[in-house]
Amino acid sequence: MEHIVLEIGLAVALIAFAGLLSAKFKFSVIPFYILIGMAVGPHSLHWGPLDLRFISSAPLIEVLGRIGVLFLLFYLGLEFSVGRLLKSGRSIAVGGTIYIAINFTLGLLFAWGLGFGLKEILIISGITTISSSAIAAKVLVDLKRTANPETEMILGIIMFEDVFLAVYISIVSGLVLSGTSSLAGTIGAALLALGFMLVVLTAGRRLVPLLNRWLAIRSSELFLLVIFAILFLVAGFSETIHVAEAIGALLVGLVLAETEHRKRIEQLILPFRDFFGAIFFFSFGLTIDPYSLGGAVWFSLGAVLLTLLGNFAAGMWAGRTAGLSPKASVNIGMTIVARGEFSIIMANLAKAGGLLPVIQPFAALYVLILAVLGPLLSKETKRIYSLLDRTLKVSKWGAKSQTKENEAL
Repeated sequence: MEHIVLEIGLAVALIAFAGLLSAKFKFSVIPFYILIGMAVGPHSLHWGPLDLRFISSAPLIEVLGRIGVLFLLFYLGLEFSVGRLLKSGRSIAVGGTIYIAINFTLGLLFAWGLGFGLKEILIISGITTISSSAIAAKVLVDLKRTANPETEMILGIIMFEDVFLAVYISIVSGLVLSGTSSLAGTIGAALLALGFMLVVLTAGRRLVPLLNRWLAIRSSELFLLVIFAILFLVAGFSETIHVAEAIGALLVGLVLAETEHRKRIEQLILPFRDFFGAIFFFSFGLTIDPYSLGGAVWFSLGAVLLTLLGNFAAGMWAGRTAGLSPKASVNIGMTIVARGEFSIIMANLAKAGGLLPVIQPFAALYVLILAVLGPLLSKETKRIYSLLDRTLKVSKWGAKSQTKENEAL
């Protein structure tokens, strides 16, 4: 612990270097953060006080990473809110159900076919089902597609995924972290998790008028302290009842999003989300030994192939139900193909529950491949559509689509 401050400084410098590289290549920053973490760690070299193994600082970096997860999920809750989720209606219910049903089923069958146990199957299915809302949002902005007709469906699917994620992590964390294996124990853990969510959301919405008054604090310092206190207390309590602490953070965000202080909270929280979120991805990379990835290569590649197929099928189906053209439907599937923060959260849940260690390198490779492929495929959807039309005649699949969608892409 002699050079703990220096080690933290080195970690932040490496993270900043990875961020600069991603900006230079105009690519998603998530794989760069993970890769820089994998490049150092226990297997790395050290020269005197410049210790890139991060052995002494590893516990602290892990805690900072856990805080990063809280901020990521908290900010996500602020972005959507319970009211907004309820108002989104049909686009969430239809597109989201189709997307989750296809990808979750493929994940279940894939993990079951490889002979994994129930807990591992549930974790792997979660890893392969939820797309990265951060990468998808960045793609829409970078490619200037926010006004495209299919964007509403894309956002609807992302929002549905967030709802599904909250329920799913609550149920799975209750099963994995509680260590129960009986049917009664599993049902009890799931009911406890769901009950906790309902209590927080119901009580939180009723307390909105009081929260509006209590949070009317002029001092930004005191305002942040109050917000942090609520966030960490609720997230910490959720952990004590075997519900993932990240879900507690998400619930707090959903409740505070209903208050009149939402914009102020977002502005003040954003730097913390970015800083601690970057440490989260870096800390995940630190836990991966590059020499152990070889055993997960074919495992990861198989999951990537299934995800690409599942996203294409889900995009075409969801687009058709919404009356979108085949071009726009292809755009839906390719825009949300990337996996990121939520897949890593599921992998960390597996680690906390003492599940098979192969899940960690699998998740790292899987996320890295799709985090790189996602923006590339989104950028080249026009060519992908042309190729698919020549081989599969996909233009005929959307004969009932509205003519106004022909300008999509």
